[in-house]
Order: sequence, then C-alpha cells, then structure tokens
Amino acid sequence: MIPLHPQRVPGRPGQLRWIIPAGTLPGVPAGPLAAVPGPLAALLGDATLERIAVETTAVITVLGAGRDWRDEGARVRSALHAALGDPAGWVVEADARVGDDASLYRAAQEVLAGEVGAFARSHGGDIDLVDVHDGVVTVRLGGACHGCPAAWFTLHRRLERGLRRRHPGLREVRATGSPVSLFGRPAKPVPAPDS
Repeated sequence: MIPLHPQRVPGRPGQLRWIIPAGTLPGVPAGPLAAVPGPLAALLGDATLERIAVETTAVITVLGAGRDWRDEGARVRSALHAALGDPAGWVVEADARVGDDASLYRAAQEVLAGEVGAFARSHGGDIDLVDVHDGVVTVRLGGACHGCPAAWFTLHRRLERGLRRRHPGLREVRATGSPVSLFGRPAKPVPAPDS
C-alpha cells in the first residue's frame, strides 16, 4: 500500500495535501485534474470533494461545502489509496500541461501564503509574488525583508526549498525591487507580465 501522510494547509481548513512518494504518479504533471480514477470521481460526484490537484509529491484535496475532515477523512484516504493504484486514470487539465508556469505560480502562491509568508511577516517583512516565467519565480521583498542580510536565507532555504518540494519545474528564485540582487550583482528588471 502506498504511504499517505495528510498535511494541513495553513489558513485553508477544507484543504489537505496528501504527501505521496515521488514517482507514485509517473507521467502525471503537476496541476488541477480533469479526470481521476473511479473512487475519487465518486467523491467529486457526491460533492464530498470540490476539487483535486496533483503535485510531484502530493495530492491536494478540497472538501465540498458543509463537509468536515473528521467525517470524511477516512473515506478520502481510502479512495486515494485505491486511485493511486491506477496512474493512467489521473488526467491533468489541458491548460495545466501547456502552462507549467501556471502551476508553478499556484505553488508559489501557496508557499507564500503558508509558513514562508508567515515567517517573513513575523519579522516585520513581506514577500510578494511578482512573476513566474520559464520556471523562474520573481518576488519583491518588502518591509523588514527589503535590504535584510538574512533575505537570501529566507528566499533560498525556505521559499526555494518549499517550491522545489512542490514543483520540479522550478529553475530559480529571484528578488526584484532592490538595486542589488541577492548575489551582489545588479538586479535584472522584470518584464511586465503578458495579459
């Protein structure tokens, strides 16, 4: 049986990340799902689950309205175990396959909304997501983070590691909005995002 470890998502009580071993769903890219194997499809059909997405080492489940993990957790776990035995049944939405940057952007939003953002705020700073392009995540440091000597540590030991666990397509994390990059070189300007 494939090991599953449920992990809460800070600030989102209806959402759980089910940690799975890397390689459990070979060939399934990260992103929201268009189709899932029967046991999970049944939970979507009866509104136990509202949404399911996949990451490299996790399956994200969002409970339907009025549902509670105490009542539904065992059913979701059982359905996940059964569904993980059918990797071919997991179909990621078409736009997620094309837009790997879109799934990286969502992963960056989640990491910044979670403990990395909370850590920065606890020190009087903030980290804003500016852009994601070709696997490069660009952020702006504000408050106490702007110019802080420990910013490199926060970005690379906390943000980058958190992102790499969730999205293997990450190439680099960059900071903008300061005249000098984290590596002592002039910061590169970030192009305006395409609309």
